[in-house]
Amino acid sequence: MTRKRKKKASKGISNLSQTILNILRKERNKTFNYKQIGAILEVNDASSRNQIIKTLQQLLAKKEIEEVERGKFKAIVTTEYHTGILDLTAKGAGYVISDDFEDDIYIASNNINKALNGDEVELYVYKRRKHGKVEGEITRIIKRAKTEYVGVIQLSKNYAFVVVDGNKMYKDIFVPINKVNGAEDGDKVLVSLEDWPDKADSPNGKVLKVLGKPGEHNTEIHAILADYGLPYEFPAEVEEFANNIDTSITEDEIKKRRDMRNVLTFTIDPKDAKDFDDALSFEVLENGNYEIGIHIADVSHYVQEGTILDDEAYERATSVYLVDRVVPMLPEILSNNACSLRPHEEKFTFSAVFELNNKAQVVNEWFGRTVTYSDARFAYEEAQAIIESKSNTIPAEVSLTGETYLAEQAVADAVLKMDELAKIMRSKRMSSGAISFDKVEVKFNLDEDSNPIGVFFKTSADANKLIEEFMLLANRKVSEFVGKQKPEKTFVYRVHDEPDESKLQALQNVVAKFGYKLNFKDSKSISSSLNGLLSDVVGKKEQNLVDTLAIRTMSKAEYTTHNIGHYGLAFDYYSHFTSPIRRYPDVMAHRLLQQYLDGGKSANEAIYEEKCKHSSSMEYLATKAERDSIKYMQIRFMQDHEDEEFVGVISGVTDWGIYVEIVDNKCEGMVRIRDIKDDYYEFDESQFAIIGRESKKMYQLGDEVIVKVKDTDLVKKHLDFNLIGKPNA
Repeated sequence: MTRKRKKKASKGISNLSQTILNILRKERNKTFNYKQIGAILEVNDASSRNQIIKTLQQLLAKKEIEEVERGKFKAIVTTEYHTGILDLTAKGAGYVISDDFEDDIYIASNNINKALNGDEVELYVYKRRKHGKVEGEITRIIKRAKTEYVGVIQLSKNYAFVVVDGNKMYKDIFVPINKVNGAEDGDKVLVSLEDWPDKADSPNGKVLKVLGKPGEHNTEIHAILADYGLPYEFPAEVEEFANNIDTSITEDEIKKRRDMRNVLTFTIDPKDAKDFDDALSFEVLENGNYEIGIHIADVSHYVQEGTILDDEAYERATSVYLVDRVVPMLPEILSNNACSLRPHEEKFTFSAVFELNNKAQVVNEWFGRTVTYSDARFAYEEAQAIIESKSNTIPAEVSLTGETYLAEQAVADAVLKMDELAKIMRSKRMSSGAISFDKVEVKFNLDEDSNPIGVFFKTSADANKLIEEFMLLANRKVSEFVGKQKPEKTFVYRVHDEPDESKLQALQNVVAKFGYKLNFKDSKSISSSLNGLLSDVVGKKEQNLVDTLAIRTMSKAEYTTHNIGHYGLAFDYYSHFTSPIRRYPDVMAHRLLQQYLDGGKSANEAIYEEKCKHSSSMEYLATKAERDSIKYMQIRFMQDHEDEEFVGVISGVTDWGIYVEIVDNKCEGMVRIRDIKDDYYEFDESQFAIIGRESKKMYQLGDEVIVKVKDTDLVKKHLDFNLIGKPNA
């Protein structure tokens, strides 16, 4: 054999050694024999098998692998591995967030190794640092974050590719022609990721559903839901099951409940609400105190554990509120009918009834199942008219009927007294350290084809706060009642941890630019200075920016069986009890409360903790879908305003551009640095600004600027602006 051929052969053996090592390391908890390795390498001839046997013996001699039992081998692992969640960047690299490290670990694109955004991964961390960053390599995908994606299909004769929406999927998905499910070229589809063979450049998938043509309204709304794995219709068998439930108010069931049908009861809800899941009752007692009932639709009476209806409600875990529709947690027969506390109808309810004195102190409390009758239904605007005028006249401009009318005097008196008590409760809460986030909500006026014809801002008035305070009272007292029982009992709490100090410091750095200062001395100082900040910015150009940044400093509220209190509300005990039509944790709270009222033993904590995690996760997805639908509608709205100039506030600064939020309608878009032609601009992270190299002109976070629409892309949900300059510049 010539020297050259010898060298080539030894290189082949060395490559085989590395390949076998890679196979064993990848599945390092499994054992492999030479036949299994041959099958993975797709070789079965005698020569190749002998080569594999020989290489295994060499690796064994070098102590790189071990023979666990005769002929079965396993990698010897000396490296320390870690786990975390991958967050991909638009450029294809990523960061792994791991509890084992303070800093996120940078993963270069060539070390991603087929992991996708959000995946739970195992990684090896290098001892070296690159550009000051801790760097690593992904060695194994533990769990895919998602296996279904939304994208546009591109058909060829024998195969297709799906180009996934968004910028965090770095590969198109290959679809064999027999798995396109009737999709036509250019359709928006939902595709499932089937597998990703080792030697394949792209993952393989199949089309699950054709959503429609990109850019069409229903296609894009369904695409938002599908992207987060949220359903937009109920399975036929669930609808049928719900339709067959006996929703009649029977005498037998009434006898098992506290009958409160003769107590003055009413609802206050948004004017366009279809489900009324809470009502208030009001009665003046002989001792001069007030008995106020918070009556909640008794969903758990109809939604029984172990049924397909309960399984579906649990899977959904929440209703999803998109711009033009609600995707309910429960079928309409329940959400809008049987469980909706509609006026002049008897309903089964679960109630928290309190005796309050004139100082809004709770003197007595009672929890249990009831039957109620709603005497009246008010929109928030109607209740607000009573509070502002201190009379029972409802003017035509806010009336649900469009005509002026007189509410019953007893109801008006009840609203006024409850407003008074709610204000005392709110004041106590704020002085205990609660934080007041009255963030402006963007709402759209839509025509009958769901086209946005106007934007308005939803703010919280006294009538909204009245309802809020009594719902908070019920939620707090229910969780307190269970939480203080001995021995301790399993319950579903809504908890909220203290804010992260580094995030607070980052907020201080931003708000200092506007002349505000935060006090971090202790927990109470933080909450009072945050409240001061939120109050000081009301009506200012920077309000929405500061509100958004302040909310981002907060920990995320979540469901758990482990109570740590609720920082934002300044409560030691808090749960969700008041909206079981639209939230599954409230259904669980109702069931557990009844179990304990009946003297039952504590529920299984592990089972409920798992259910809490699922509910928190579904709430997070629903929130993202809601935000995406608002973003989509904002872009549609801006399509009709392409020739106008708008005043906006710089809401974000990055090395590729500045984000601008329009003052008049809160639509946010991007001005790309490459599109600003009057100078070469560079990103200055320390000043939250971009600065012109020659002119030194600065565009900084919070600055007012004038912009014009450059491009609206409904499919990618991008809104791009051209920068005109600064006002009066």
